[in-house]
Amino acid sequence: MTAHTPEQHASDIRDVTITYLGAQGDGAAVLADGQTLHVPYTLPGEQVRIERTASGKWAATEILVPSPERTEPPCPLFGECGGCTLQHMDRAALLVWKTDRVMAALKKAGFSDLPEPKAFQVQQHSRRRADLAVRREGKEVLLGLHTRGSTDIIDLTTCPVLHPAIMDCLPALRQTLRSLEGLYRAGDVRINLLESGLDILLVTDGPLSTVDRTRLATLSAEHGIPRICWQRQGDQGLPETAAQTRPVQHTLAGSTVSPPTGAFFQATAESETLIQQAVLDALPKLNKRDVVIELYAGCGTLSFPLARRARVQAYEGYPPAATALKNAAGGTRLEVACRDLNRQPIMAKELAQAGCVVLDPPHAGAKLQMKQMIMGKPRSLIYVSCNPAALTNDAAALHAAGYRLTSVTVIDQFLWSAEVEAVCGFKHESSRRSRTGLSHSG
Repeated sequence: MTAHTPEQHASDIRDVTITYLGAQGDGAAVLADGQTLHVPYTLPGEQVRIERTASGKWAATEILVPSPERTEPPCPLFGECGGCTLQHMDRAALLVWKTDRVMAALKKAGFSDLPEPKAFQVQQHSRRRADLAVRREGKEVLLGLHTRGSTDIIDLTTCPVLHPAIMDCLPALRQTLRSLEGLYRAGDVRINLLESGLDILLVTDGPLSTVDRTRLATLSAEHGIPRICWQRQGDQGLPETAAQTRPVQHTLAGSTVSPPTGAFFQATAESETLIQQAVLDALPKLNKRDVVIELYAGCGTLSFPLARRARVQAYEGYPPAATALKNAAGGTRLEVACRDLNRQPIMAKELAQAGCVVLDPPHAGAKLQMKQMIMGKPRSLIYVSCNPAALTNDAAALHAAGYRLTSVTVIDQFLWSAEVEAVCGFKHESSRRSRTGLSHSG
Protein backbone atom coordinates (compact mmCIF):
# COMPACT_ATOMS: atom_id res chain seq x y z
CA MET A 1 0.00 0.00 0.00
CA THR A 2 1.32 3.42 -0.92
CA ALA A 3 2.03 5.65 2.08
CA HIS A 4 0.07 8.87 2.43
CA THR A 5 1.94 12.08 1.76
CA PRO A 6 1.39 14.88 4.30
CA GLU A 7 -0.80 16.67 1.73
CA GLN A 8 -2.95 13.59 1.22
CA HIS A 9 -3.34 13.06 4.94
CA ALA A 10 -4.33 16.68 5.46
CA SER A 11 -7.03 16.35 2.81
CA ASP A 12 -8.70 13.73 4.99
CA ILE A 13 -9.45 16.34 7.66
CA ARG A 14 -11.39 19.49 6.85
CA ASP A 15 -13.81 22.05 8.24
CA VAL A 16 -17.17 22.28 6.47
CA THR A 17 -20.59 23.89 6.84
CA ILE A 18 -23.64 21.62 6.76
CA THR A 19 -26.27 23.01 4.39
CA TYR A 20 -29.10 20.47 4.55
CA LEU A 21 -30.13 17.00 5.71
CA GLY A 22 -30.11 14.19 3.16
CA ALA A 23 -32.85 11.59 2.75
CA GLN A 24 -31.30 9.32 5.39
CA GLY A 25 -30.95 12.16 7.92
CA ASP A 26 -27.23 12.76 7.43
CA GLY A 27 -25.93 16.31 7.18
CA ALA A 28 -24.73 17.34 3.72
CA ALA A 29 -21.85 19.73 3.05
CA VAL A 30 -21.48 21.09 -0.48
CA LEU A 31 -17.87 21.92 -1.32
CA ALA A 32 -16.63 24.67 -3.62
CA ASP A 33 -16.03 22.16 -6.41
CA GLY A 34 -19.65 20.97 -6.20
CA GLN A 35 -18.84 17.74 -4.37
CA THR A 36 -21.30 16.78 -1.62
CA LEU A 37 -20.11 15.09 1.56
CA HIS A 38 -22.58 13.30 3.85
CA VAL A 39 -21.79 13.49 7.56
CA PRO A 40 -23.89 11.56 10.12
CA TYR A 41 -25.13 13.24 13.31
CA THR A 42 -24.80 16.81 12.04
CA LEU A 43 -27.43 19.49 11.41
CA PRO A 44 -28.02 22.29 8.87
CA GLY A 45 -26.11 25.48 9.64
CA GLU A 46 -23.47 23.75 11.73
CA GLN A 47 -19.76 24.22 11.15
CA VAL A 48 -18.03 20.92 11.81
CA ARG A 49 -14.61 19.37 11.60
CA ILE A 50 -14.77 16.09 9.73
CA GLU A 51 -12.37 13.25 9.05
CA ARG A 52 -12.38 10.49 6.48
CA THR A 53 -12.72 7.08 8.16
CA ALA A 54 -11.01 3.85 7.16
CA SER A 55 -14.13 2.90 5.19
CA GLY A 56 -13.84 6.08 3.11
CA LYS A 57 -16.85 7.77 4.71
CA TRP A 58 -16.84 11.06 6.59
CA ALA A 59 -17.43 11.47 10.33
CA ALA A 60 -17.67 14.57 12.48
CA THR A 61 -14.87 14.81 15.04
CA GLU A 62 -15.86 18.22 16.44
CA ILE A 63 -18.88 20.51 16.25
CA LEU A 64 -17.27 23.94 15.84
CA VAL A 65 -20.51 25.95 15.67
CA PRO A 66 -23.58 23.99 16.80
CA SER A 67 -27.10 24.47 15.45
CA PRO A 68 -29.70 25.94 17.83
CA GLU A 69 -31.73 22.84 16.93
CA ARG A 70 -29.09 20.53 18.41
CA THR A 71 -30.13 18.80 21.63
CA GLU A 72 -28.82 16.15 24.01
CA PRO A 73 -29.76 12.65 22.78
CA PRO A 74 -32.11 10.95 25.30
CA CYS A 75 -30.60 7.46 24.82
CA PRO A 76 -27.11 6.40 25.99
CA LEU A 77 -26.94 3.93 23.06
CA PHE A 78 -27.38 6.66 20.44
CA GLY A 79 -24.52 6.70 17.99
CA GLU A 80 -23.94 2.96 18.43
CA CYS A 81 -27.44 1.56 17.96
CA GLY A 82 -28.66 1.86 14.37
CA GLY A 83 -32.31 2.27 15.32
CA CYS A 84 -32.19 6.07 15.58
CA THR A 85 -30.24 8.57 13.49
CA LEU A 86 -31.63 11.94 14.62
CA GLN A 87 -31.78 12.03 18.43
CA HIS A 88 -29.41 15.00 18.34
CA MET A 89 -32.14 17.09 16.67
CA ASP A 90 -34.87 18.96 18.55
CA ARG A 91 -38.17 17.12 18.12
CA ALA A 92 -40.08 20.19 16.92
CA ALA A 93 -37.41 20.83 14.28
CA LEU A 94 -37.52 17.15 13.33
CA LEU A 95 -41.26 17.36 12.62
CA VAL A 96 -40.71 20.45 10.46
CA TRP A 97 -38.00 18.64 8.50
CA LYS A 98 -40.19 15.60 7.92
CA THR A 99 -43.10 17.78 6.84
CA ASP A 100 -40.80 19.59 4.41
CA ARG A 101 -39.67 16.20 3.02
CA VAL A 102 -43.25 15.23 2.21
CA MET A 103 -44.05 18.61 0.65
CA ALA A 104 -40.83 18.50 -1.39
CA ALA A 105 -41.80 15.01 -2.63
CA LEU A 106 -45.16 16.36 -3.82
CA LYS A 107 -43.55 19.39 -5.47
CA LYS A 108 -41.12 17.10 -7.25
CA ALA A 109 -44.13 15.14 -8.50
CA GLY A 110 -45.39 18.29 -10.20
CA PHE A 111 -47.87 19.75 -7.73
CA SER A 112 -47.42 23.48 -7.20
CA ASP A 113 -50.67 24.47 -5.49
CA LEU A 114 -50.05 22.68 -2.20
CA PRO A 115 -52.59 22.74 0.65
CA GLU A 116 -51.43 23.68 4.13
CA PRO A 117 -50.27 20.43 5.74
CA LYS A 118 -51.37 19.15 9.11
CA ALA A 119 -48.51 17.65 11.12
CA PHE A 120 -48.44 15.39 14.17
CA GLN A 121 -45.75 13.65 16.20
CA VAL A 122 -46.13 10.66 18.51
CA GLN A 123 -44.78 10.44 22.04
CA GLN A 124 -41.70 8.66 23.31
CA HIS A 125 -41.98 5.07 24.60
CA SER A 126 -44.96 4.38 22.34
CA ARG A 127 -43.72 2.17 19.51
CA ARG A 128 -45.51 -1.18 19.65
CA ARG A 129 -43.58 -3.01 16.91
CA ALA A 130 -40.03 -4.30 17.20
CA ASP A 131 -37.93 -6.31 14.77
CA LEU A 132 -34.83 -7.39 16.69
CA ALA A 133 -31.75 -9.34 15.74
CA VAL A 134 -30.43 -12.25 17.80
CA ARG A 135 -26.88 -13.58 17.91
CA ARG A 136 -25.21 -16.14 20.13
CA GLU A 137 -21.85 -14.94 21.43
CA GLY A 138 -20.31 -17.79 23.41
CA LYS A 139 -22.51 -18.37 26.45
CA GLU A 140 -24.33 -15.07 25.99
CA VAL A 141 -27.06 -13.99 23.55
CA LEU A 142 -27.29 -10.50 22.10
CA LEU A 143 -30.83 -9.24 21.47
CA GLY A 144 -31.18 -5.83 19.91
CA LEU A 145 -30.59 -3.75 16.79
CA HIS A 146 -27.74 -3.67 14.32
CA THR A 147 -25.18 -0.94 14.56
CA ARG A 148 -25.43 1.52 11.71
CA GLY A 149 -24.08 0.13 8.45
CA SER A 150 -22.88 -3.17 9.89
CA THR A 151 -24.04 -6.60 10.99
CA ASP A 152 -22.85 -6.07 14.58
CA ILE A 153 -25.62 -6.10 17.19
CA ILE A 154 -26.12 -3.66 20.06
CA ASP A 155 -27.72 -5.45 23.01
CA LEU A 156 -30.87 -3.43 23.66
CA THR A 157 -30.88 -2.58 27.37
CA THR A 158 -32.75 0.73 27.10
CA CYS A 159 -34.84 2.49 24.45
CA PRO A 160 -36.82 5.76 24.53
CA VAL A 161 -38.80 4.67 21.45
CA LEU A 162 -40.20 1.23 22.30
CA HIS A 163 -43.24 0.76 24.52
CA PRO A 164 -42.32 -0.25 28.11
CA ALA A 165 -44.26 -3.52 27.73
CA ILE A 166 -41.82 -4.61 25.02
CA MET A 167 -38.74 -3.48 26.92
CA ASP A 168 -39.91 -5.19 30.11
CA CYS A 169 -40.07 -8.58 28.40
CA LEU A 170 -36.60 -8.46 26.83
CA PRO A 171 -34.56 -9.72 29.83
CA ALA A 172 -36.74 -12.85 30.19
CA LEU A 173 -36.79 -13.34 26.42
CA ARG A 174 -33.00 -13.01 26.26
CA GLN A 175 -32.63 -15.56 29.06
CA THR A 176 -34.88 -18.04 27.26
CA LEU A 177 -33.07 -17.54 23.95
CA ARG A 178 -29.78 -18.26 25.69
CA SER A 179 -31.02 -21.77 26.54
CA LEU A 180 -32.62 -22.67 23.19
CA GLU A 181 -31.03 -25.60 21.40
CA GLY A 182 -32.58 -24.43 18.11
CA LEU A 183 -30.63 -21.17 18.17
CA TYR A 184 -27.28 -22.17 16.74
CA ARG A 185 -25.83 -18.75 16.02
CA ALA A 186 -28.37 -16.19 14.79
CA GLY A 187 -32.05 -15.41 14.47
CA ASP A 188 -34.69 -12.71 14.67
CA VAL A 189 -37.49 -11.77 17.03
CA ARG A 190 -40.51 -9.83 15.78
CA ILE A 191 -42.80 -8.41 18.44
CA ASN A 192 -46.23 -6.83 18.11
CA LEU A 193 -47.90 -5.28 21.15
CA LEU A 194 -51.58 -5.96 20.54
CA GLU A 195 -54.62 -5.27 22.66
CA SER A 196 -54.38 -8.83 24.03
CA GLY A 197 -50.68 -8.48 24.87
CA LEU A 198 -47.35 -9.29 23.26
CA ASP A 199 -47.37 -11.42 20.13
CA ILE A 200 -43.92 -12.85 19.35
CA LEU A 201 -42.54 -14.46 16.20
CA LEU A 202 -39.20 -16.19 16.74
CA VAL A 203 -37.00 -17.08 13.75
CA THR A 204 -33.99 -19.33 14.38
CA ASP A 205 -31.31 -21.02 12.31
CA GLY A 206 -32.03 -24.45 13.78
CA PRO A 207 -35.08 -26.59 14.61
CA LEU A 208 -36.77 -26.34 17.99
CA SER A 209 -36.34 -29.31 20.28
CA THR A 210 -39.03 -30.62 22.60
CA VAL A 211 -37.20 -28.95 25.47
CA ASP A 212 -37.14 -25.66 23.53
CA ARG A 213 -40.91 -25.77 23.14
CA THR A 214 -41.32 -26.37 26.85
CA ARG A 215 -39.10 -23.39 27.61
CA LEU A 216 -41.11 -21.16 25.28
CA ALA A 217 -44.35 -22.35 26.88
CA THR A 218 -42.92 -21.48 30.30
CA LEU A 219 -41.92 -18.02 29.07
CA SER A 220 -45.42 -17.50 27.69
CA ALA A 221 -47.13 -18.59 30.89
CA GLU A 222 -44.87 -16.82 33.38
CA HIS A 223 -44.81 -13.48 31.56
CA GLY A 224 -48.37 -13.33 30.24
CA ILE A 225 -47.41 -13.57 26.57
CA PRO A 226 -50.52 -14.82 24.71
CA ARG A 227 -48.70 -16.37 21.75
CA ILE A 228 -45.19 -17.27 20.65
CA CYS A 229 -44.78 -18.53 17.09
CA TRP A 230 -41.69 -19.97 15.46
CA GLN A 231 -40.22 -20.25 11.99
CA ARG A 232 -36.88 -21.57 10.75
CA GLN A 233 -34.70 -19.18 8.75
CA GLY A 234 -35.28 -19.54 5.03
CA ASP A 235 -38.57 -21.42 5.44
CA GLN A 236 -41.16 -20.03 3.00
CA GLY A 237 -44.12 -21.63 4.76
CA LEU A 238 -46.28 -20.13 7.46
CA PRO A 239 -44.93 -19.93 11.03
CA GLU A 240 -46.15 -22.50 13.54
CA THR A 241 -47.48 -21.80 17.01
CA ALA A 242 -44.92 -22.87 19.61
CA ALA A 243 -46.88 -21.71 22.67
CA GLN A 244 -50.26 -20.06 23.25
CA THR A 245 -52.05 -19.31 26.50
CA ARG A 246 -55.05 -17.29 25.29
CA PRO A 247 -56.60 -15.78 22.14
CA VAL A 248 -54.70 -13.07 20.27
CA GLN A 249 -56.92 -10.10 19.49
CA HIS A 250 -56.82 -6.48 18.45
CA THR A 251 -59.69 -4.00 18.09
CA LEU A 252 -59.94 -1.71 15.09
CA ALA A 253 -62.78 0.84 15.06
CA GLY A 254 -64.95 -1.43 17.20
CA SER A 255 -64.26 -4.66 15.30
CA THR A 256 -62.15 -7.40 16.87
CA VAL A 257 -59.51 -9.00 14.65
CA SER A 258 -57.49 -12.13 15.39
CA PRO A 259 -54.33 -11.27 13.42
CA PRO A 260 -51.69 -13.72 12.20
CA THR A 261 -48.31 -13.60 13.88
CA GLY A 262 -46.06 -10.85 12.54
CA ALA A 263 -49.05 -8.96 11.09
CA PHE A 264 -48.50 -5.37 10.02
CA PHE A 265 -49.96 -2.63 12.21
CA GLN A 266 -49.07 1.04 12.40
CA ALA A 267 -46.09 1.74 14.62
CA THR A 268 -48.03 3.25 17.54
CA ALA A 269 -51.60 3.30 18.80
CA GLU A 270 -51.58 7.10 18.54
CA SER A 271 -50.41 7.14 14.93
CA GLU A 272 -52.99 4.48 14.03
CA THR A 273 -55.74 6.84 15.23
CA LEU A 274 -54.16 9.85 13.48
CA ILE A 275 -53.88 8.01 10.16
CA GLN A 276 -57.43 6.71 10.41
CA GLN A 277 -58.76 10.21 11.10
CA ALA A 278 -56.72 11.75 8.27
CA VAL A 279 -58.16 9.23 5.82
CA LEU A 280 -61.72 9.85 7.02
CA ASP A 281 -61.21 13.62 6.79
CA ALA A 282 -60.02 13.25 3.19
CA LEU A 283 -63.06 11.24 2.10
CA PRO A 284 -65.32 13.01 -0.40
CA LYS A 285 -69.06 13.28 0.12
CA LEU A 286 -70.45 9.84 -0.70
CA ASN A 287 -73.96 8.72 -1.53
CA LYS A 288 -75.55 5.44 -0.45
CA ARG A 289 -74.61 3.68 -3.68
CA ASP A 290 -70.96 4.67 -3.65
CA VAL A 291 -68.34 2.02 -2.95
CA VAL A 292 -64.90 2.68 -1.48
CA ILE A 293 -62.20 0.42 -2.91
CA GLU A 294 -59.40 -0.17 -0.43
CA LEU A 295 -56.09 -1.59 -1.63
CA TYR A 296 -53.38 -3.22 0.55
CA ALA A 297 -55.87 -3.50 3.41
CA GLY A 298 -53.78 -5.58 5.83
CA CYS A 299 -55.81 -6.66 8.86
CA GLY A 300 -58.22 -3.73 8.56
CA THR A 301 -56.61 -0.64 10.11
CA LEU A 302 -58.47 1.53 7.60
CA SER A 303 -61.12 -0.97 6.47
CA PHE A 304 -63.27 -0.84 9.58
CA PRO A 305 -63.29 2.97 10.00
CA LEU A 306 -64.12 3.30 6.28
CA ALA A 307 -66.94 0.75 6.56
CA ARG A 308 -68.65 3.07 9.04
CA ARG A 309 -68.93 5.66 6.27
CA ALA A 310 -69.62 3.56 3.16
CA ARG A 311 -69.60 0.13 1.57
CA VAL A 312 -66.00 -1.03 1.27
CA GLN A 313 -64.36 -3.54 -1.04
CA ALA A 314 -61.03 -4.38 0.61
CA TYR A 315 -58.16 -6.22 -1.11
CA GLU A 316 -55.19 -7.77 0.67
CA GLY A 317 -52.47 -9.95 -0.82
CA TYR A 318 -51.20 -11.83 2.25
CA PRO A 319 -53.62 -14.75 2.77
CA PRO A 320 -53.45 -14.97 6.61
CA ALA A 321 -54.13 -11.22 6.92
CA ALA A 322 -56.98 -11.38 4.39
CA THR A 323 -58.50 -14.31 6.30
CA ALA A 324 -58.28 -12.44 9.61
CA LEU A 325 -59.93 -9.39 8.02
CA LYS A 326 -62.67 -11.48 6.43
CA ASN A 327 -63.41 -13.31 9.70
CA ALA A 328 -63.86 -10.00 11.52
CA ALA A 329 -65.99 -8.35 8.83
CA GLY A 330 -69.32 -9.89 9.84
CA GLY A 331 -71.98 -7.30 10.56
CA THR A 332 -70.10 -4.55 8.73
CA ARG A 333 -70.37 -3.08 5.23
CA LEU A 334 -67.07 -4.67 4.33
CA GLU A 335 -66.32 -7.18 1.58
CA VAL A 336 -62.85 -8.75 1.58
CA ALA A 337 -60.88 -10.44 -1.18
CA CYS A 338 -57.38 -11.94 -1.12
CA ARG A 339 -55.52 -10.66 -4.16
CA ASP A 340 -51.87 -10.00 -4.95
CA LEU A 341 -52.11 -6.51 -6.39
CA ASN A 342 -48.54 -6.60 -7.67
CA ARG A 343 -49.44 -9.48 -9.97
CA GLN A 344 -53.19 -9.02 -10.40
CA PRO A 345 -54.10 -5.35 -9.93
CA ILE A 346 -57.65 -4.09 -9.76
CA MET A 347 -58.48 -3.05 -13.29
CA ALA A 348 -59.15 0.47 -14.50
CA LYS A 349 -62.82 -0.15 -15.32
CA GLU A 350 -63.60 -1.17 -11.74
CA LEU A 351 -61.57 1.65 -10.22
CA ALA A 352 -63.41 4.19 -12.39
CA GLN A 353 -66.70 3.29 -10.71
CA ALA A 354 -65.46 3.77 -7.15
CA GLY A 355 -66.67 6.66 -5.05
CA CYS A 356 -63.12 6.76 -3.67
CA VAL A 357 -60.01 4.60 -3.77
CA VAL A 358 -57.91 4.31 -0.61
CA LEU A 359 -54.48 2.70 -0.81
CA ASP A 360 -51.69 2.09 1.68
CA PRO A 361 -49.04 0.45 -0.51
CA PRO A 362 -45.77 -1.12 0.64
CA HIS A 363 -42.54 0.86 0.91
CA ALA A 364 -41.78 0.58 -2.82
CA GLY A 365 -45.13 2.10 -3.82
CA ALA A 366 -48.12 0.91 -5.84
CA LYS A 367 -46.17 0.05 -9.03
CA LEU A 368 -48.36 -2.01 -11.40
CA GLN A 369 -51.54 -1.01 -9.58
CA MET A 370 -50.82 2.66 -10.24
CA LYS A 371 -50.92 2.07 -14.01
CA GLN A 372 -54.51 0.88 -13.73
CA MET A 373 -55.29 3.77 -11.41
CA ILE A 374 -54.31 6.44 -13.90
CA MET A 375 -56.24 4.69 -16.66
CA GLY A 376 -59.37 4.35 -14.54
CA LYS A 377 -59.15 7.84 -13.03
CA PRO A 378 -61.41 7.37 -10.00
CA ARG A 379 -62.74 10.78 -9.04
CA SER A 380 -61.22 10.67 -5.53
CA LEU A 381 -58.14 8.94 -4.19
CA ILE A 382 -56.46 8.81 -0.77
CA TYR A 383 -52.84 7.68 -0.68
CA VAL A 384 -51.13 6.62 2.57
CA SER A 385 -47.35 6.79 2.15
CA CYS A 386 -44.41 5.63 4.27
CA ASN A 387 -41.75 6.57 1.68
CA PRO A 388 -41.33 10.05 0.15
CA ALA A 389 -39.44 8.63 -2.85
CA ALA A 390 -42.27 6.24 -3.72
CA LEU A 391 -44.77 9.03 -3.07
CA THR A 392 -42.99 11.19 -5.64
CA ASN A 393 -43.16 8.45 -8.27
CA ASP A 394 -46.81 7.59 -7.74
CA ALA A 395 -47.94 11.20 -7.24
CA ALA A 396 -46.16 12.20 -10.46
CA ALA A 397 -48.32 9.69 -12.33
CA LEU A 398 -51.43 11.14 -10.68
CA HIS A 399 -50.40 14.68 -11.57
CA ALA A 400 -49.84 13.71 -15.20
CA ALA A 401 -53.28 12.06 -15.23
CA GLY A 402 -55.01 15.27 -14.15
CA TYR A 403 -55.32 14.94 -10.39
CA ARG A 404 -55.09 17.83 -7.97
CA LEU A 405 -53.90 17.62 -4.39
CA THR A 406 -56.59 18.42 -1.81
CA SER A 407 -55.07 17.56 1.59
CA VAL A 408 -51.81 16.54 3.24
CA THR A 409 -51.35 15.12 6.73
CA VAL A 410 -47.89 14.26 8.04
CA ILE A 411 -47.43 11.88 10.97
CA ASP A 412 -44.03 11.39 12.57
CA GLN A 413 -44.62 7.91 13.98
CA PHE A 414 -40.99 6.82 13.58
CA LEU A 415 -39.32 9.06 16.16
CA TRP A 416 -35.71 10.09 15.57
CA SER A 417 -35.45 8.27 12.23
CA ALA A 418 -35.67 9.65 8.71
CA GLU A 419 -38.90 7.71 8.05
CA VAL A 420 -42.17 9.61 7.78
CA GLU A 421 -45.83 8.76 7.18
CA ALA A 422 -48.16 10.91 5.09
CA VAL A 423 -51.83 10.82 4.08
CA CYS A 424 -52.57 12.66 0.83
CA GLY A 425 -55.98 13.34 -0.70
CA PHE A 426 -56.33 13.68 -4.48
CA LYS A 427 -59.26 14.53 -6.75
CA HIS A 428 -59.44 14.22 -10.49
CA GLU A 429 -60.06 17.43 -12.40
CA SER A 430 -63.07 15.82 -14.10
CA SER A 431 -64.85 15.85 -10.74
CA ARG A 432 -64.82 19.66 -10.92
CA ARG A 433 -66.41 19.60 -14.34
CA SER A 434 -69.06 17.10 -13.27
CA ARG A 435 -70.21 19.48 -10.52
CA THR A 436 -70.69 22.24 -13.06
CA GLY A 437 -72.89 20.08 -15.29
CA LEU A 438 -70.26 18.84 -17.73
CA SER A 439 -69.82 15.16 -18.47
CA HIS A 440 -67.71 13.08 -16.09
CA SER A 441 -64.79 11.69 -18.08
CA GLY A 442 -63.64 9.27 -15.32
